[in-house]
Amino acid sequence: MSGYNEISVALAGNPNCGKSSLFNALTGAHQKVGNFSGVTVEKHEGYLEYKGYHIRVVDLPGIYSLTPYSPEEIVTREYLIKECPDVVVNVVEGPNLERNLLLTTQLMELEVDFLVALNMIDEVQEKGIVIEIKQLQKLLGCHIIPTSAKKSTGLDSLLDHIIRLSRKDIEIRKNKLFFRPELEAAVEKITALLAHQQELAGFNARWLAIKLLENDREVYHEVQQYPVWVKVELALQGAIRDADRLHDSEPEILITEDRHAFIKGAMQECVRQPGGAKATPTDYIDMVVLNRVLGLPIFLLVVWAIFQLTFSLGAPIMSGLQLIFGFIATAIGPLLPNETLRSIVIDGIIAGVGGVLVFLPNIVLLFIGLSFLEASGYMARAAFVIDRLMHRFGLHGKSFIPMITGFGCSIPAIMATRTLKSSTDRLVTIMIIPFMSCGAKLPVYVLLTAAFFSPDVAANVMFGIYLLGIAVGLWTAWLLKSTVLKSDSEPFVMELPPYRWPTLASVLFQAKVKALMYLKKAGTLILSAVIIIWAVSNYPRNEALQAKLSAETARIAASNMGEGEKKAEQKELNLRIKPEQLEYSLAGRAGKVLEPLIRPLGFDWRIGIALVTGLAAKEVVVSTLGTIYAIGQSDGTPVELKSILRHDTSFSRATALSLMVFVLLYIPCVAAIGVMKKEVGRWRPVLLYSAYSLTVAWVLSFVVYRLALLFA
Repeated sequence: MSGYNEISVALAGNPNCGKSSLFNALTGAHQKVGNFSGVTVEKHEGYLEYKGYHIRVVDLPGIYSLTPYSPEEIVTREYLIKECPDVVVNVVEGPNLERNLLLTTQLMELEVDFLVALNMIDEVQEKGIVIEIKQLQKLLGCHIIPTSAKKSTGLDSLLDHIIRLSRKDIEIRKNKLFFRPELEAAVEKITALLAHQQELAGFNARWLAIKLLENDREVYHEVQQYPVWVKVELALQGAIRDADRLHDSEPEILITEDRHAFIKGAMQECVRQPGGAKATPTDYIDMVVLNRVLGLPIFLLVVWAIFQLTFSLGAPIMSGLQLIFGFIATAIGPLLPNETLRSIVIDGIIAGVGGVLVFLPNIVLLFIGLSFLEASGYMARAAFVIDRLMHRFGLHGKSFIPMITGFGCSIPAIMATRTLKSSTDRLVTIMIIPFMSCGAKLPVYVLLTAAFFSPDVAANVMFGIYLLGIAVGLWTAWLLKSTVLKSDSEPFVMELPPYRWPTLASVLFQAKVKALMYLKKAGTLILSAVIIIWAVSNYPRNEALQAKLSAETARIAASNMGEGEKKAEQKELNLRIKPEQLEYSLAGRAGKVLEPLIRPLGFDWRIGIALVTGLAAKEVVVSTLGTIYAIGQSDGTPVELKSILRHDTSFSRATALSLMVFVLLYIPCVAAIGVMKKEVGRWRPVLLYSAYSLTVAWVLSFVVYRLALLFA
């Protein structure tokens, strides 16, 4: 144990088994979210105090197997092996017990101290399913505790068992999982060879033997480093020959068959289903949402409704936040007599960072909607419906899962392509993910639609932008699969979980995680970028302009005009001089170099600077525009950026549409580029993709801009 009264607990289970709901029910508000070391997979950790024990709980990513193909599987397996939690709680979904037990058998092989939380026991009882828990415990060699995370039942019993197991008060029984005799002989032989290898003392020898027979590359790499590998390899070759001679198969396949045979036998012995299969609500809903004709329109309608709610509910909150930041700027201004400091705070930090933070409500609402769809079970149906469409473009529905993840962030979406078995499908999917509108692009869309479109039209425009990203992605997939990356797409098989009404706590927790990540980025990356942008937009100073400004300011102050007239003339002077100084600055000069390339798209040098800084993070496009326009068109009085853009003669509705399309399609952030290179393994495809995305962004922005001007 990690301490006398401390217990470390890991929750492991399949996706949609209620594991995260159980985590929330156990830990409540005592949670924190980060990333596992070296990867972007989220780490949810919490704690609770119970009967004098401090129990630390880690919610491991939802997985179906401990075979390390996906980032989630790698993270979960390494955590269980290297972190050695005191207790592993395997959360299984009671109504779908057979599917969940595959992971259970692999935990049995790992021989960790684990319990089974038989979750959703309320649904088991409602459906009339009878589970002989005592007999199942004998087969699995562990205690089984019925729970319902949704109704918070069985939690005390689960915690009592966790404490007892951590104190070794529960007898560890041998499970009944055995492989066929020839496999067992090979496992025992290899286990005996590995058991005395000192360097492998941190691993369970039997588990290593099984994984070697399963052709597990990670374990192969681990064992091959030591002299014992010579003997182990001979034993493996013998096992492969025996499997081929006796079963015309490979040990890996035979082990999988034996696991499923064990699970099938356990189900027949311990589980009784109610007589006469009755249609469930899930069956009735699927008759509609999976219909060949209605499925796709329903999916589009659902997504459209989420955008409508995001914009209509978020707009009033966003306006309130804008008023708050305006009030803060007005209140702070007189307290900062130094003009440079006042400009940094008001024109830089408040205009830049505040201009990004006002979109937080929209981002939270969008992720609440997406989390609801995923937790309810509908997102799996969406992938199934889209599968037919994606086959026409050379892909399949399994690629749609990373694409959907890309609506949150491209980085985990690119890493999620590891679940695709075909290397060609994986590469194509990686190349189209950045065309999905990640959460970082949303502030740009919200800003421009709010500035140039009425509220009833704005959500439809954003919906169209998201659809355009999907369309360009699918067209790119077709182009790649029909030219340089020709191959047949693999068949698509995906589990469709039953529909469930998600718990409010779980949905809000996911939204809170995204909100905190957004705030963290605003307080670090975006703040740093804003200060740099302010500096390059103000320096070097044009001494002639500064002298002219000082002289004119002195003349106005010494004149016989009234105070109101003096303020009006000073305001007019500032609005005339500041744009000239901005063009003289480093940012202005760099923007002027870019301007000929982007002028056909309706962009001036200021937008060019924003697009370059947007390579750091797409939210920085908004903060850059906020800073540059605050410096160039403000007299020191805080003004909403959307109001400035709306009244700027060089910024039109056509410009706004063109800019949204360009931000949607051009190169993703540098972090995503780095992950793309890591996953692809070479720079050449990444550089070719970057050139392609820039070209597509320029061409489509040009077309949209010209069409918008034509129909304006």
